[in-house]
Amino acid sequence: MDTAEIYRVASFRGSMRRNGSTSIWRNTTEDIFSTSSREEDDEEALKWAALEKLPTYDRVRKGMLFGSVGRGKEIDVDDLGLQEKTKLLDRLLRVTEEDNEKFLLKLKNRMERVGLDLPTIEVRYENLNIEAEAYVGGRSLPTMINSTLNMLESFVKLLHLLPNQKRMISVLHDVSGIIKPRRMTLVLGPPGSGKTSLLLALAGKLSSDLKVSGRVTYNGHGMNEFVPERTAAYISQHDLHIGEMTVRETLAFSARCQGVGTRYDMLVELARREKEANIKPDPDIDIFMKAASLGGQEANVVTDYILKILGLDICADTMVGDEMLRGISGGQRKRVTTGEMLVGPSRAMFMDEISTGLDSSTTYQIVKALRQSVHILGGTSAISLLQPAPETYDLFDDIILLSDGHVVYHGPRENVLEFFESMGFKCPERKGVADFLQEVTSRKDQQQYWMRHEERYRYVPVKEFSEAFQSFHVGRRISEELATPFDKSKSHPAALATSKYGASNKDLLRALAWREFLLMKRNSFVYIFKLVQLIFLAFITMTIFFRTNMHRNSVSNGGIYMGALFFGIITVMFNGFAELPLTIQKLPVFYKQRDFLFFPTWVYSLPTWVLKIPISFAEVAIWVFVTYYVIGFDPSVERLLRQYLLLLLTNQMASGLFRLIASLGRNMIVANTFGSFAMLILMALGGFILSREDIKKWWKWGYWISPLTYAQNGISVNEFLGHSWSHKLGNSNDTLGVSVLKSRGVFTEAKWYWIAVGAMLGFIVVFNTLFTLALKYLNPIGGSQAVVSEESLKEQHMNITGEMIELSGQESSQVGETTSRSAQAEGTDNGNQNKRGMVLPFTPLSITFDNIRYSVDMPPEMKAQGIEEDRLMLLKGVSGAFRPGVLTALMGVSGAGKTTLMDVLAGRKTGGYIEGDITISGYPKNQETFARISGYCEQNDIHSPHVTVYESLLFSAWLRLPADVNSNTRKMFIEEVMELVELMTLRDALVGLPGVNGLSTEQRKRLTIAVELVANPSIIFMDEPTSGLDARAAAIVMRTVRNTVDTGRTVVCTIHQPSIDIFEAFDELFLMKRGGEEIYVGPLGRESCHLVEYFEGINGVSKITKGYNPATWMLEVTTIAQEENLGISFTEAYKNSSLFQRNKALIKELSTPPPNSSDLYFPTQYSQPSFTQWWACLWKQRLSYWRNPPYTAVRFFFTTFIALLFGTIFWKLGSKTSKQQDLFNAMGSMYAAVLFLGVQNGSSVQPVVAVERTVFYRERAAGMYSALPYAFGQVAIEIPYIFVQSVIYGVLVYAMIGFEWTAAKFFWYIFYMYITLLYFTYYGMMAVGMTPNHNIAAIVSSAFYAIWNLFSGFLIPRPKIPIWWRWYYWACPVAWTLYGLVASQFGDIQTTMDGGNVSVEQFLRDYFGFKHDFLGIVAVVLVGFTVLFATVFAFSIKVFNFQRR
Repeated sequence: MDTAEIYRVASFRGSMRRNGSTSIWRNTTEDIFSTSSREEDDEEALKWAALEKLPTYDRVRKGMLFGSVGRGKEIDVDDLGLQEKTKLLDRLLRVTEEDNEKFLLKLKNRMERVGLDLPTIEVRYENLNIEAEAYVGGRSLPTMINSTLNMLESFVKLLHLLPNQKRMISVLHDVSGIIKPRRMTLVLGPPGSGKTSLLLALAGKLSSDLKVSGRVTYNGHGMNEFVPERTAAYISQHDLHIGEMTVRETLAFSARCQGVGTRYDMLVELARREKEANIKPDPDIDIFMKAASLGGQEANVVTDYILKILGLDICADTMVGDEMLRGISGGQRKRVTTGEMLVGPSRAMFMDEISTGLDSSTTYQIVKALRQSVHILGGTSAISLLQPAPETYDLFDDIILLSDGHVVYHGPRENVLEFFESMGFKCPERKGVADFLQEVTSRKDQQQYWMRHEERYRYVPVKEFSEAFQSFHVGRRISEELATPFDKSKSHPAALATSKYGASNKDLLRALAWREFLLMKRNSFVYIFKLVQLIFLAFITMTIFFRTNMHRNSVSNGGIYMGALFFGIITVMFNGFAELPLTIQKLPVFYKQRDFLFFPTWVYSLPTWVLKIPISFAEVAIWVFVTYYVIGFDPSVERLLRQYLLLLLTNQMASGLFRLIASLGRNMIVANTFGSFAMLILMALGGFILSREDIKKWWKWGYWISPLTYAQNGISVNEFLGHSWSHKLGNSNDTLGVSVLKSRGVFTEAKWYWIAVGAMLGFIVVFNTLFTLALKYLNPIGGSQAVVSEESLKEQHMNITGEMIELSGQESSQVGETTSRSAQAEGTDNGNQNKRGMVLPFTPLSITFDNIRYSVDMPPEMKAQGIEEDRLMLLKGVSGAFRPGVLTALMGVSGAGKTTLMDVLAGRKTGGYIEGDITISGYPKNQETFARISGYCEQNDIHSPHVTVYESLLFSAWLRLPADVNSNTRKMFIEEVMELVELMTLRDALVGLPGVNGLSTEQRKRLTIAVELVANPSIIFMDEPTSGLDARAAAIVMRTVRNTVDTGRTVVCTIHQPSIDIFEAFDELFLMKRGGEEIYVGPLGRESCHLVEYFEGINGVSKITKGYNPATWMLEVTTIAQEENLGISFTEAYKNSSLFQRNKALIKELSTPPPNSSDLYFPTQYSQPSFTQWWACLWKQRLSYWRNPPYTAVRFFFTTFIALLFGTIFWKLGSKTSKQQDLFNAMGSMYAAVLFLGVQNGSSVQPVVAVERTVFYRERAAGMYSALPYAFGQVAIEIPYIFVQSVIYGVLVYAMIGFEWTAAKFFWYIFYMYITLLYFTYYGMMAVGMTPNHNIAAIVSSAFYAIWNLFSGFLIPRPKIPIWWRWYYWACPVAWTLYGLVASQFGDIQTTMDGGNVSVEQFLRDYFGFKHDFLGIVAVVLVGFTVLFATVFAFSIKVFNFQRR
């Protein structure tokens, strides 16, 4: 291109910019379809020609963007604004569902026109075996003893002294197959069949502690020949996101990190070939491809495209949210997890359960979009789904069916039924194929599908299916294909990623700095709160150390200045503690993104450090500039600025240290423990609590490596070598300042200030470097091992081989029931069916409700939009009746008011206004008695995590069955319920926390039902009993529900997206529409005939097609859009029907009490007397604490460790009383221990109480017990644990420090330590009781710890505290503890001290104000604090309810 042309193009670009690109969008009445078939005018052709002549680099960055009147403008693709991108996408995808395929075909055609192939990947796995190690049976329960044994065992195992006690458990057994490009593969199988492990193995992301053999290849290349993390994307079933980012920001960040892959190189090649062939592309497609291929953009057009495809564009600017922050719904969060990986350039997708929480139509849309992308652009995908609806199932090309770690089938969807028919099993007509496939390999469900009625049925085990598949024609074909290796020469050069990261370090650093700054803005509350807390503390500090009370006339006065300096350092250091929770909160997301190779670790750690530096400047400025003058430090500007600099570096050092501890601890409890521990060592060895001369030689190294040493020396030298301290006292040779420094063992040379500055800089660099290394090399702490029972292993063995392993008599009867209540067995089973669960008699009761209205106060947001009503109606006069032995489904679209109606009927609402009549078998409902005869299974399965299944049921039965039921009958009843709900094999399994450990979702659901059933209720409400379950689990739960109804109970379930067979298990339907009105209340009939007949009878409603799910059809034909189309109201249609009249008559009939009946009456509110409630709550807490080693065992280890540490640091100092500093050292040991052990106890109890409180809300609502017994159990269980803790600590420390061995002194010491740890623990509980969650409790309680520290009497003794603050000294529990400890040890010693004629007793009286004869009162006051905190905790649990319904 000659210079003139370049000049012309440049000036053309300049005028473009001057004119401004906004003019493109002036007129918005554009005909969208005119883009691609537009008449070319000469001007446009000239512009294209100019573009074509640009060098390649410029050409791929420029495009023609068409405006309102079809006039093209040249545009720089890098400068595309959000509005322009939105309009571009609106033109390309006007209706996402319809236009996506056309759009993808245009992309493909453009490539094919110039002969460019799209890269494809074929993934093969051959002879893949995966095994895991686990403890089995009783050893897998995490009790105190087991966890100690496990630690010792792993240590001994390292030395190879003991054989391994863990058992190898097979996860995948010798599986092979091929996942082909351009085909959608569906992975099916019940929970625990190995789906997740298979997908992880294919994506190259298996955990390193699993034993793996076999190989996985991509286009014939082994995993070590390319970078699998960037070639394949694994989409986890766990949604880990940063809650403070919006959906768009989350996806945009992910796109920036993953980069554009080979898109840019492909684009350059495409542009070159088009230029050669003189082909002009579609301008919109051209702009899209160019925008998608340029790296380093803040917002890539691909992000907007994926948002649109996944239906997330409506919530693109909403926060993702977490448990603390309200955000998008669970289903939307699931889609964000999917979108996060789709925005990257990966060609292979492995998606694990991406449909949880989504309704079937959304799942269908997403899978359809993925299918179009895979088919047209040649992607490779394997997707596991829980309960795919028939229409979603039909979108897949291949099926992999797993069961107990074996591949039962892998091949085309068309042949899967043929395979099972060859084995003798047929899928019934009204059954989803996916549901059939998951049930046909299960021992309990298999028999109903047996089709060879002439032969006797026998159970066909998994192994037999697996072997038969090898000889089936599909299996043979796969084996033949695997036998011939993949031809590597056919692999596209762009198919496999070889670079480790997706973007340059500079781009990644920019992206992470952007995110860190964004999070700091979003978390600004934390920083503002810290600043306010600092101002508050600064105010208290400067009014305590007030300059008019601070004299410079003795060495002991200098000690008080020293205390003020020390408190300043501690405050500035502890202010960095907020880094710890903030860092840990982001760690799960960090580990996920690190393992996906989003960025190198240093790119993550650098912005977290550098961007926080300005905050340090502000915090330290507030502290120093506010307190310096008022306290009366040396009045010199230079010394003021020096103090500022040193404290600034100290703050940075502390932030680095806490980040390091967070990255080493990796969870809150461990990090808190280590954090306190680090602070303890820093403080104890920093030279203030224990003077340098008194540090034992074996701890000298600790003194030199403690950052606090340098801070304390530097800041003291800076102050005490100042002008105000230069006068000499009496006949001393040293100035007063030097005397003070010497008395405290501080260096006296001025150079120590600069040594301190240098040391702090060194620590900052070291801690931040170690933080980066810890992030790089440590992995997240593994979720605690699932509890594997012997029974479940035996059952798995039987499923696989069909052979029974001999068990003891009782167990074999459970495992031996090969058949279950199935379709064929129905007739024989019915006889004893009605007797099940009938050891205890119950009265069948009906519930009727007439004209129920429920409203809440109008939300302020809606009032702001101009709505004038005061109340918002959620239920508008609904009526109905639920009868014994009839299973009713309560259905409706989201927002119809299903759960609201159920909460109103069950009496679970905590607010709002209820009108209308509710009767129980004809008598008005009374909530007190109703709670005794009803059960409510909540959607969230909330149970105490540290008890077993059997213990959960025992606890519920103990507190809810009438007091006259003896314990043997109770246990028999529990056994029956466990059999009814099929929980026998899980009897001793630990419940655990959802999504972390313990029971699976489906097992947890059954436990929720069982916990209600053991109360022997007559009426049971169930909220979404099948949500989040796969087809087989849902079938098990529904069988449980059906068994319950057949005992003659009244059961009502809300249900979301039922499959045909779940829907038709119900007898009646209560259908609601959005707005809280009923539109169908009546029987379903065989194959839903009554329901279909009713709706098809309404004019204009489309008929149901054969085999279609009536539940889906019914929701589709009754939408608000359909009402508008047909011009009718379904509510009116129902109100005018004969069905409505029939229901009204039924309500009237059931609302009058039957003759000779009486109303429900119970003499007491709770079924058990108070003492039993207290005893039961204590029993459960005892089990919970014993099985919670992260809390209980860590506490004991920590205490023992600290005791040994203190014993060796303060070795034999307790017997020295000759100098003032000796007493300060002894008091220092007490002060540090009290503060650290106390704060550790107070903070570690908070998460434990918070989890138990959630369970308490459910159990109290169920009428199990009142608030006081629960609070008593929580308070009482701490008493023995803390007693052991204080004895361990007391005995070790007392002996090592060498206090005087008299019985009275020893018992006083143990007593004060015990009471102190007790009140700290109860204070922590109280803080949780009064706040919504433990995060807020931690912030609130930490503010008080700092004030307690200041008023403890160690930094400034009581007589020196100004009169206006002295009252708070008496209100500070830590001050009373130190009073008791010091006075009991030294308050009666009459020996005189060095350098004067004062006795120890007299010195304590004069300096601290401690009197020995006051000990009894101190003890009483401390017991008073303990009782006060425990009482306030009990009161707050009773009065405050932070659960909103």
